Amino acid sequence: MASNYFRTWPNRLPCWLLKLLFNLYLPYFGTGIWLKTLAPDFRFAQVIMKMHWYNKNLVGTHFGGSMFAMVDPFPMLLLMKNLGSDYLVWDKAASIDFKKPGIGTLTSTCSYSPEEIAAIRQKADTESKTIFDHTMDILNADGVVVATVVKTLYVSKRNR
Repeated sequence: MASNYFRTWPNRLPCWLLKLLFNLYLPYFGTGIWLKTLAPDFRFAQVIMKMHWYNKNLVGTHFGGSMFAMVDPFPMLLLMKNLGSDYLVWDKAASIDFKKPGIGTLTSTCSYSPEEIAAIRQKADTESKTIFDHTMDILNADGVVVATVVKTLYVSKRNR
């Protein structure tokens, strides 16, 4: 019983509390990552990371691990919140393609349209599972793509 509660706790939190917890989460707080926007319907999240002395690498650009960390949980989390507890959502794989040096304030958004969520739900219902890629860009202050992250997600209907 307790393990079920701890497995599903993100589904029980309101938007404002989940946003606060992300911003107080030490790995995010300690790398300068800030969850700027989390939509009440959990279909959109915007994350920023300002450059500080503690998140630079040896050549003076953003540390690549921090760039990946700023987008890592959101495709899975938003999908979990939208599909509900009847569906199992897992990260299956991830890759990051660095295109330019990350300097200054970086921004990334993760979003799902209602049509995408409905298609994922339908495919998981009819085919027992679905595996798909979700792509997000990390942009600098000028709107130039500095990295592209591809997250591969697994979704299936839970057996109750």
